[in-house]
Amino acid sequence: MPAIAYVNGRYLPLRAASVNVEDRGYQFGDGIYEVLFVHRGRLVDAGLHLARLERSLEEIELHAPMSAAALHAVIGEVLRRNRIETGLVYLQITRGVARRDHPIPSPAPRPSLVITARRKPAPPARIEDWTAEAITQPDTRWGRCDIKSTNLLPNVLARTAAQRAGAYEAILYDSAGNVTEGAASTVWIVSAQGALVTRNLDRHILPGCTRAALLEALAAEGLTAEEREISLAELRAAREIFLTSATSFVKPVIRLDGAAIGNGAPGATASALFELYMHRLGAG
Repeated sequence: MPAIAYVNGRYLPLRAASVNVEDRGYQFGDGIYEVLFVHRGRLVDAGLHLARLERSLEEIELHAPMSAAALHAVIGEVLRRNRIETGLVYLQITRGVARRDHPIPSPAPRPSLVITARRKPAPPARIEDWTAEAITQPDTRWGRCDIKSTNLLPNVLARTAAQRAGAYEAILYDSAGNVTEGAASTVWIVSAQGALVTRNLDRHILPGCTRAALLEALAAEGLTAEEREISLAELRAAREIFLTSATSFVKPVIRLDGAAIGNGAPGATASALFELYMHRLGAG
């Protein structure tokens, strides 16, 4: 059965799906995207992802091509046609097709919407099978990382550096030597003093949906995390480091730039939060 994509109102075989060469997403990266995990046929944290999608659209002055309800229905149809119970949904909205010129076109062209889906393995059962290594890299991205833009070249280069170093993720740091986030994930630590910490939200990091879901789950348990800057020195001295994202879930980093974190195994806090998030994942 061929993979099926949704492209601007049509369901097409993936091999036949295409957009116009003058689509502004292709020429300028003038668009935004979202990635959602599907577990047992359910979109995980869908409300958080669609709210972030709406915010990103507003920030770049781009109108949604359809209502949230209609979008949810189209995503469901893409999943049905691809017979996916567990996997990933990728959706991208660009400003559409217009003669190549930098300013936002007026009148606005019709936005372009593409949705694809693919199967992925079920979430891991044991955190011990879900560990990772990371490297540190300077953050060379643009100044509005809170928008989930398709402008991802610096992320691509950082992730490539991590891959070439035999690592899973590149943890980025700014010119002041403070951690921002991973190239494709949110960074958390358990500090040397035992505090659970993640970077505070601002224009320099993406408001991660798994980050938000985990904070909600912590609050439901009567627990809190500090939201503040993390220096590179504090990162390196941390008892634990872990990453969160729609595809990382809660992923412990056991080595950073080749040095072991803690005892080189998943820590107690990451293990507890892994179980907490996995319970949330399976609760729907």
